[in-house]
Amino acid sequence: MSTSSSELGERQRRALKIAASFWGRFFRKMVWYGIRVFLYPFFRVEGSGAHHLEIPGPVILAPVHRSNLDAPLLVVQTPRMIHALAKESLFSSKPVAWIMSALGGVPVNRGAADRDALKAAQSLLEEGASIIVFPEGTRQIGDVVGDVFDGAAFLAARTGAKVIPVGIGGTEHALPPGGKTPRRVRVRIVVGEPMELKNHDGGRVPTSVRKAFTEDLKHQLQEVFGESLEIKKN
Repeated sequence: MSTSSSELGERQRRALKIAASFWGRFFRKMVWYGIRVFLYPFFRVEGSGAHHLEIPGPVILAPVHRSNLDAPLLVVQTPRMIHALAKESLFSSKPVAWIMSALGGVPVNRGAADRDALKAAQSLLEEGASIIVFPEGTRQIGDVVGDVFDGAAFLAARTGAKVIPVGIGGTEHALPPGGKTPRRVRVRIVVGEPMELKNHDGGRVPTSVRKAFTEDLKHQLQEVFGESLEIKKN
């Protein structure tokens, strides 16, 4: 995917170029197959609703966040390219920067204002890309969805992208925050129905509508998260 958006900096455009290159796509496909062949059987991953990920146009994947395993296990549910904003320090060395970029990472300066990251995400979505946005922000603990930030609603209002809530159960026990060695725990991924943010009165989406959408997203996240946690009963 190429972009000419002025909101994307040189390093971000370089990352997108690597991801779209032949070797970038080849490397990503090998990693994709590696996760499918090795990690999926190890964690006995099961899922439902993956067909929702195949809708046309830009998509915001909005999963719960309990482990560093969440994103890798989720993105291979679909063959489409999924980007993720990552802190710029992870791109400090050329080999690591290439790997991160090939896997869909886009560097953002976490030391700057959050609006800079939102601008980068908005530019990606406007170019037709799909991204992961964790509505809870950082990793959380427990079976209850925490406070949900309005970043997904903001981006959906600005770009028209669909928001897809995703519940991922089991990863917190497989690799909890601070954990280094994965445990063989069954994981279930439940992809909810796409959500669309519209202003029925036309024009710009007001803050009140975005807040209502964010509350609805939290409710939908709890629904799919609860369904994904039913693996504990099996």
